Amino acid sequence: MMNFLNKIKFLLCLLLLVSISANSQSLLKKDEVLLFSYFKGNGDGLHLAYSTDGYKWTALQNDKIFLKPTAGKDKLMRDPNIIRGHDGKFHMVWTVSWNEKGIGYATSADLINWSEQKYIPVMEHEPNARNTWAPEITYDPKTKLYMIYWATTITGLYPETQSKEDNGYNHRMYYVTTKDFKTFSPTKLLYEPGFNVIDANIVADGKEFIMFLKDETREPAQKNLKVAKAQNLTGPYTKAGPPITGKYWAEGPTGLKLGGKWIVYFDKYTEGKMGAVQSADLENWTDISDQMVFPKGMRHGTVFKVTRKEFEKLNQGQ
Repeated sequence: MMNFLNKIKFLLCLLLLVSISANSQSLLKKDEVLLFSYFKGNGDGLHLAYSTDGYKWTALQNDKIFLKPTAGKDKLMRDPNIIRGHDGKFHMVWTVSWNEKGIGYATSADLINWSEQKYIPVMEHEPNARNTWAPEITYDPKTKLYMIYWATTITGLYPETQSKEDNGYNHRMYYVTTKDFKTFSPTKLLYEPGFNVIDANIVADGKEFIMFLKDETREPAQKNLKVAKAQNLTGPYTKAGPPITGKYWAEGPTGLKLGGKWIVYFDKYTEGKMGAVQSADLENWTDISDQMVFPKGMRHGTVFKVTRKEFEKLNQGQ
């Protein structure tokens, strides 16, 4: 009798596990796979990881470098941001240096073969600009324009939030728009939240645009992630809300809506590991870092979707 009951318990557990797995898979369309672009070390190049549920991430091709950086003087590739453009191609921007006044750009049809890397001098016109960090791209279907945005410190601006810590960096978010990544609008201020801000990631949600950002304030230390919203991609954005991350220091957010819930992945950089928080309403957040599996040594980047066919080709390196 006990033997029979144990078999029944085993079968029930098996059915439960299958149900949980099927539910995770259903969060994505049958033909979709999630990819995560990231870097390692100080900016060695483009790495890619994949996931079918948003929780377990596996490095592609034994964590090889898919693209080595050549743009800029320092030739780094930090914060790689990839989106699928309106033209069906993948467009990537990244940080080329700690202190240069431009960003890197390249495009690809398959994430394997890339165009020649280009240096876009988005802050070269500003003599007091110290850097251009963590550029990202968001497409606006209303205007049919891409917006490229990043964080820059311009020496002398916003003295009220200037700190002697963090080497005196005091960032605000700036942007340009483009239709073709060949010609660009003049650089403009995107977001001035009243504090040192970096690492913005903007995601469309219906008629709204959601900005996940890092409050970089050092004194007193914030170093956490917050949320702002806007009706238009170029703003104006609302006042940043309360922190959505915990007492640890966090940076490099990338947001994804999966199964009706938001997941924001980020870098717990002082702890040398990645993390994630989840919310159903963009207001109440739960840290789900202990539910995640990430490749060893992974640093922050971007989550995006590809088709199963694209993934299989990428995974085979063909």
